[in-house]
Amino acid sequence: MMTQDTFRALVLTQENGAIHAEFRQLTNDDLPQGDTLVQVVYSCLNYKDGLNVTGKGKISRFFPMVPGIDLAGTVIETTSPAYHPGDPVVLTGWGIGERHWGGYAQRARVKAEWLVPLPAGMTLFHSMAIGTAGFTAMLAVMALEEAGVKPGDRDVLVTGAAGGVGSIATTLLARRGYRVAASTGRAETHDYLRELGATTIVPRAELAAPGRPLESERWAGAVDTVGGDVLARVLAATATGGAVAACGNAGGAHLTTTVFPFILRGVRLIGIDSVTCPTERRRAAWDNLARELPADVLDRMTRVEPLSRVKELCDEIVAGQVRGRVVFDVNA
Repeated sequence: MMTQDTFRALVLTQENGAIHAEFRQLTNDDLPQGDTLVQVVYSCLNYKDGLNVTGKGKISRFFPMVPGIDLAGTVIETTSPAYHPGDPVVLTGWGIGERHWGGYAQRARVKAEWLVPLPAGMTLFHSMAIGTAGFTAMLAVMALEEAGVKPGDRDVLVTGAAGGVGSIATTLLARRGYRVAASTGRAETHDYLRELGATTIVPRAELAAPGRPLESERWAGAVDTVGGDVLARVLAATATGGAVAACGNAGGAHLTTTVFPFILRGVRLIGIDSVTCPTERRRAAWDNLARELPADVLDRMTRVEPLSRVKELCDEIVAGQVRGRVVFDVNA
């Protein structure tokens, strides 16, 4: 058993409805229940983390809370037969950082059933360059393929393409032979998106403008990270037999549309749930990611930052100012 030395964690508290985030020194005794203690090495930045730390979204279910919906590290101790001390592991989803203390700390106590063994050939750093964003992107791409969307003459659209999910979705689709139309509202990201494999750039304003209930058939399918009016426009322009994988709501949680794309073109709207994704599918997605995202590709879209900058970067991601992926070194 480990001694009860201290470790650093970002802790959220709530007072009079306001969220406060501060670094504290904790001990193992402060951690919640779980059968596995993990030495966290890396976490990462997601839009949900930004909403949580800034208090601009009701993410945490109770307080105090250690945020961070992703973590990667090594097992310190466990009572589970599935893992042993020293095993490298990855954890995304399952409510960590929301209902259970998460990855913005140097240690975490979790349930072994939530963990995924680090895929062969992948480093802990690159697992967090992927994180929930890349895992969600892979689930979305898998869903489109299972719905019958194949590489062809029509583009597959990715909205919010310069963000974490969008960057990886663009990369995965391009590497699988799809023509990718990348939508963004930031002109400075156009070259970056083309480097990832996008063949067409679609201004965000073009999709946000009001449209008709049914548009000309433009997209073979789409990965939508935005939601709201953008998702409605995407559905209206999706071709017969196409599918849209919806995995975000940065542009709003509402959806005002008609039944026409569904009953006249057979378009499918597929929701992507990366939080409680079943273990078998979760491991399959991670194995795919290990094969299809080489280290050099991930390095081009990722930067590493010390956890000490987490509050500043959470402000930036909520403001739409973060490109690609940010990995946090929790020991810096």
